[in-house]
Amino acid sequence: MSELSGVLLKALMGKFDEVSVLVEENHRVMVKLWNTEPSVTQSWLETNIHLRLAKSGRLWVLSYEARDPVYILKHAENLLKIADRVEQSELYAPLPEPGVCKPLSGVYDGKVESYMDDPSGLVGEIIDSSISQGVDRVAGALTLTKSKITLVNSRGFECEEYKTSVEAYARAFKGDYSGHWAYGSTGVNIQAIREVGRKAGYYASITSKRVDVSPGEYRVAVSPLVVGNLFNYLSFMSSALYVLIGFSVFAKYRPGEKIGSENVSLYDKPRDTMLPGARGFDDEGVETFDKPIIEHGVVKNILHNTGTASKMQAKSTGNAGWIYPSPWNLEIACGDLKEEEIPSVLGSGLIILNNWYTRLQNYYEGYFSTVSRDMALLVKNGEIEGHVGRVRIATSFPRLLNNVIGVSRERYDISWWEVRTPTRAPFMILENIQVTKPS
Repeated sequence: MSELSGVLLKALMGKFDEVSVLVEENHRVMVKLWNTEPSVTQSWLETNIHLRLAKSGRLWVLSYEARDPVYILKHAENLLKIADRVEQSELYAPLPEPGVCKPLSGVYDGKVESYMDDPSGLVGEIIDSSISQGVDRVAGALTLTKSKITLVNSRGFECEEYKTSVEAYARAFKGDYSGHWAYGSTGVNIQAIREVGRKAGYYASITSKRVDVSPGEYRVAVSPLVVGNLFNYLSFMSSALYVLIGFSVFAKYRPGEKIGSENVSLYDKPRDTMLPGARGFDDEGVETFDKPIIEHGVVKNILHNTGTASKMQAKSTGNAGWIYPSPWNLEIACGDLKEEEIPSVLGSGLIILNNWYTRLQNYYEGYFSTVSRDMALLVKNGEIEGHVGRVRIATSFPRLLNNVIGVSRERYDISWWEVRTPTRAPFMILENIQVTKPS
């Protein structure tokens, strides 16, 4: 594949003003769990080839799963037939001067490759730790990946980066109730893998009582799963492209303006070698760096590639994305609340473990709703009353951020299908949150 990227670059450089070739090679092994045992084991190789082509201020971004350079070149060259009919891009900017290739170290764990040959040990840790909590059955998935990223461009940048990742989640069932937990990392951490099963089992069996809850405003404690999901949406709105087109609260709240309480700090952390989104260089060859998006409630940065930076008279933040800049890893600052103190500090309100169906109704104002999944508990006077079933949170991101009154010391590295950008997230306590019962 390294040779293929060079072949494509050389063949296209004479036909376009600028050429970038990004090749992503992934070898994945996934074990799916059902009824407390492995049900399906899959192993596959995937190669994704991406081209960024520029000519006379016009810009094309193409993606292929094909490996045949003849097919790719023929397809790319066909663009020249229509080039004059394509408008110049408002977001075109020349590729930056090539920097020094500095791939990250510490993001490749040989133990991941070993477990790819036989993942049964890790699967057993998830199942055993969950069953130890007295649950009836366990489901979930474990995914092990080794990756190679190659970027070459016509400005002379050439670099490769190798890394591994582990992603695990478990759903444990006890009677009519379920608990859930998830984890993501660049390496194998047996204790964290065990914790996936243990926490899923613990929350499934925390109570067997069912209680009702009326719609209204509540204090709500949300787990790292929910925090990770919601801050993923918020972080993607920090992309300068979404700001430019008005699909973002950051089009309304600019850098230097207050958007949340002092308790809220959100960082893009591409250099964190424990989180699986780590990258040493972005898709334009710009060296990545850690940066605050929100710090102590104040907007600090929006995320740029060279095109959006040129449009907004800023500098690239190392977050390209040829089309839109995006975060690599997220970290949310911890507080001083102990995890075990959450019910007593909450007082009276709800604890929501997991969520899905997060939908934005108004991107500019940040209005959204999300629905609980798995455990949702009613707490009265610091004591758990019982499960309330499925509830819906309906609020806005600015209101949510301004109503954060407690953040846990403990944080967890979360990555699964509802948290696609790996996130180090705490528990949070929110006040004055509108809760309804979905129909």
